Amino acid sequence: MQLQLESPLQHDVLALIRQLDAYQAALYPAESNHLMNPAALEQPHVRFIVARDENRVATGCAALVLHEDYGEIKRMFVAPSQRGKGLAQALLARLEQEAQAAGLSALKLETGISQPEAIGLYQRGGFSLCSPFGAYLPDPLSLFMSKVL
Repeated sequence: MQLQLESPLQHDVLALIRQLDAYQAALYPAESNHLMNPAALEQPHVRFIVARDENRVATGCAALVLHEDYGEIKRMFVAPSQRGKGLAQALLARLEQEAQAAGLSALKLETGISQPEAIGLYQRGGFSLCSPFGAYLPDPLSLFMSKVL
């Protein structure tokens, strides 16, 4: 498995993002989906990480949006066929490394209440519940989490 900074606008990566969009759309109404479009993921203040297997197939992705004093995790996704192999933990660790390298003091994220696997991943990674941050408003279908670095 390789984790590297790449463009989100590659065909195979866009396919992963479409899978994530479909997954989210099946769980939540549009107003509770806080998605970042692929073009926005190419901005200079975003670090987009792609996981690839030994055949160079994109198997997972995650983004770190750099804010003034914290990083926000967005677009975290692992292909269903690759789940249970530690890939999500590896992506989360890489995001933390990127945040530390950027001198950030915390990581924050929004996730949905209908994603127990994601919630468990973040809790095991040291995240705890927090208040909405940035432009987020309270949403009964959202959980907000943070981790001090």
